[in-house]
Amino acid sequence: MSSRITAASACREKHARNHAPRAAADFSKPTCAKSASTAGFTIIEALVALALVAVLLAAIAPLMAVAHRGIRSVEQHIALVSAARSIEAGLPARDQLTEDTLTGELAGNRWRVDILPFSVRGIDGGEPSRWTPQTIVITVRSPSGATLRLNTVRLSRRRSE
Repeated sequence: MSSRITAASACREKHARNHAPRAAADFSKPTCAKSASTAGFTIIEALVALALVAVLLAAIAPLMAVAHRGIRSVEQHIALVSAARSIEAGLPARDQLTEDTLTGELAGNRWRVDILPFSVRGIDGGEPSRWTPQTIVITVRSPSGATLRLNTVRLSRRRSE
């Protein structure tokens, strides 16, 4: 650093000796050719800058990995929900819904639908209704093992006896 100060002061002194006093309108600074030892960055400065960039990238990389995993998880969940909605839309009509288990595969996802009688404890049946509730359990499993389970209730007309 001291060699730079010395070189700069030597340049100013040389310029002052070689030139007459400047006119009032000439406010330009003296220019001197820089020597090879003072031009640009030193190798130490470049290495420090590279080390700083490496540390910053090392700090950011885990955050990017977590964000990528989170995005992948959300995409997988959306695919499972979409498959479950498609399966639910393809269920038989209410009057054709019987207690059964259906299975299959849709877009690489294995699915299972369980149609069960709806049971709730503590509810008085009272007067018989025209409707019979049935529990529908839709389970969709992706190839990676992620599972989505959707529980819902459908009403079907009670069959006349």
